[in-house]
Amino acid sequence: MQDKKTQQMNQPILDAYQALLDSGEIQPDEDQHHAAQILSRLAERLRKKKEDGKGWRLFKKKHDGPTGVYMYGGVGRGKSMLMDLFHRHLPDSVCARRVHFHEFMIDLHDYIHQKRQEHKKGGGHSPDTYVARFVTERCKNLDVLCFDEFHVTDVADAMLLGRMFEEFFRRSVSVVCTTNWMPDLLYRDGLQRERFVPVIEMIKEHMMIVPLDGDIDYRLRSLEENGVYFSPLGLAAERKIDALFEDMTDEQPVQPARIKVKGRVITVPQSTKNVARMSFHDLCEKPLGAEDYLALAGRYQILFLDGVPRLGYDRRNETKRLMTLIDALYDNGVKLIVTADAPIEKLYTGQDHAFEFQRTVSRLIEMCSAAYLQK
Repeated sequence: MQDKKTQQMNQPILDAYQALLDSGEIQPDEDQHHAAQILSRLAERLRKKKEDGKGWRLFKKKHDGPTGVYMYGGVGRGKSMLMDLFHRHLPDSVCARRVHFHEFMIDLHDYIHQKRQEHKKGGGHSPDTYVARFVTERCKNLDVLCFDEFHVTDVADAMLLGRMFEEFFRRSVSVVCTTNWMPDLLYRDGLQRERFVPVIEMIKEHMMIVPLDGDIDYRLRSLEENGVYFSPLGLAAERKIDALFEDMTDEQPVQPARIKVKGRVITVPQSTKNVARMSFHDLCEKPLGAEDYLALAGRYQILFLDGVPRLGYDRRNETKRLMTLIDALYDNGVKLIVTADAPIEKLYTGQDHAFEFQRTVSRLIEMCSAAYLQK
């Protein structure tokens, strides 16, 4: 039962969450319900702020600055679903943008590079100046910015985030994040991490930290029940992987994506914010390497790989790429769903990589296990 105070707040988000419960699309989850209430309170604060220019204090902070929400938890906990509800049901008067964090940072780096080139002859400006200008341009008239999959692994990103968040908060842009990491674990063991610690403190000061640590991972349950490796190739395997792809994307918009890696572009034919679907041709028959595969592993939590053929002497280059791909996905805990022409143990029949491929076999078998999927 919602208390009277909650009922008086912005209802569309809570109503939409309740509708998902009533339809059976999601199961009751105390953490999710609490997060939905917090997001409703933020939506109401934003509405009132637009109406009277004053707003109201959401989380009893000592300052009257902008307030955001930082939702963290494991894969499949409903973070993105809640952000979707929040973004979709905000009052019309509130100007909001929802973006994948990785894409936002690529845009920022491209902007800085472009401006440095333009100002090269004149000496240019400091990175902080460019970050401030970028935020001014990209967040003009913005009330709330929703970052999906907030994650910091790159030292260049880490060094820019402090100035970026300062600009958000100075301009009264509320920030809502989804992430797998609690604030104190962000950029753990990263290069020059001590310079990133003030960003963590800023997040903890300006944003409500909302854990989503419920026991149910709905996508994980589906993978465990249905399996993740399907052979031989054919209609039966296609139907199984199509059904899983629909389940994993869960009505999220599926569209092509372009990932930049040191000037190169990897095209992902089917992509959501954290799920990608690519073919063996896309990944192993093109001149890709470890950096490309690591970029994919850093972007997506789940990768669908279609159409792996039997591998022999005539496909030794493709075999080497597949081994490199599996290493990158395995080391980053990415869930892999595969259709292949043979069982894992019989996938490679050549001699060139016979010894090395045993590690790939071992890793593929482990990646099909419940222990790996739950990791």
